[in-house]
Amino acid sequence: MSTTTESVDVDVDVTTAYNQWTQFESFPQFMEGVERVDQIDDTHLHWVTKVGPVTREFDATITEQHPDERIAWKSDDGPEHAGVVTFHRLDDHQTRVTVQMDIDPEGFVETVGDKVGVIDRRVKGDMARFKEFIESHGGNETGAWRGDVERP
Repeated sequence: MSTTTESVDVDVDVTTAYNQWTQFESFPQFMEGVERVDQIDDTHLHWVTKVGPVTREFDATITEQHPDERIAWKSDDGPEHAGVVTFHRLDDHQTRVTVQMDIDPEGFVETVGDKVGVIDRRVKGDMARFKEFIESHGGNETGAWRGDVERP
């Protein structure tokens, strides 16, 4: 299992950054290799990803969610991974968004890609694209979900 951590400072308030991140179905607009995310209910997501010639589908569960603070998840099937994204208010108009993920690559190609830093570079790029995405919307999120999910 490998761990990757990446942060980005976005020029929006913490509520806007958090609200946008809860719009999981918008992830393909800034996450490389994410073809689709379907939100099944408040805590369940279905992902379709494509890396090179490999397409994977898997389900994930949101295990913890607190508005303007954090969202944690774990995969239910498919590639084993879990993570947390946290939101830190820097000032009234700037937020640090930090993602930490634990990933267990499946198969030879994914394992080699992990060893040469592909996952770290992809997450770094995704965070930079999130910054561009949210800031290009004039600081307005495309939606929001403000519910709490407590750890089981």
